[in-house]
Amino acid sequence: MKIKKLNLHEEGISRFFGSLEVKVMNIMWEKEKLTIKQAHEIINNENPVSINAVMTVIIRLAEKGHLYKETSGGGRNRLTFFYPVQSKEQFIIEQTKVVTDGLIEDFGSVIVNHFIDTLDGADPELIQKLENRINEINKNDEAT
Repeated sequence: MKIKKLNLHEEGISRFFGSLEVKVMNIMWEKEKLTIKQAHEIINNENPVSINAVMTVIIRLAEKGHLYKETSGGGRNRLTFFYPVQSKEQFIIEQTKVVTDGLIEDFGSVIVNHFIDTLDGADPELIQKLENRINEINKNDEAT
């Protein structure tokens, strides 16, 4: 699934979702499976919000492909649960790859130069991982 809008001025997963969407997704990732009413109760305890707002966001997240919808029972006994399509970690990995690939495709050397400049303040372990990966790529290129 591809995020259509990136909020550059935000941080973390707020770059990919609106504020109520972030709350819903974090709760879904934590609890794994909830009804709209259950999600509303959790969110409403932290910050009052209407059940209609929560319902709208959950339904839209399902339509966008971020949540699965599962209905069981019938009539008054019908329950509809929603749960995440992927874990938070999987989501972050997928979306950061999409963003990175797009930036490199669109801006190539400019982005690579920015990544290199950013390494000045990076964790030494991260730099070591990058160096190891570059060495792997170079070995594979030499072998072919």
